[in-house]
Amino acid sequence: MTESTLRFLRAITERVPLSRIAALHLFPTLKQGGVETGVAVLAAVPEAVGEEPVAPRHADRHIVYTARYRLTLRGADRGKWEMDLVAEADAPLVTIEEVVRGVQERAGDATVPERFTGDTLRDRLAEPAWTTTP
Repeated sequence: MTESTLRFLRAITERVPLSRIAALHLFPTLKQGGVETGVAVLAAVPEAVGEEPVAPRHADRHIVYTARYRLTLRGADRGKWEMDLVAEADAPLVTIEEVVRGVQERAGDATVPERFTGDTLRDRLAEPAWTTTP
């Protein structure tokens, strides 16, 4: 996993706590014209105020977020980082999985997005960025 991808995942978890993330689908990064971009779709358990959900909902529905980043690699703005996270909808987890597969098929990309749960994402972010071998 690249440094910019780790930065992206950390930025997401600063806005949506790991304890709320049910699934995160990380699509492969794209590098074009001196710019690197990345996209992730995540399903999160809605925030609760006290013991009640923010809005009435079915128990199996999750908030669907789209996260994007853009890192300028070359040129006058080299190093410029932009990231946004937008709540798009709410849906059952199974529907989110189907939508992610549909996006992948329409894009004609044979690469499967990497899937994380809150726990697997926590483990990945806790791993050292690199290790040495004897």
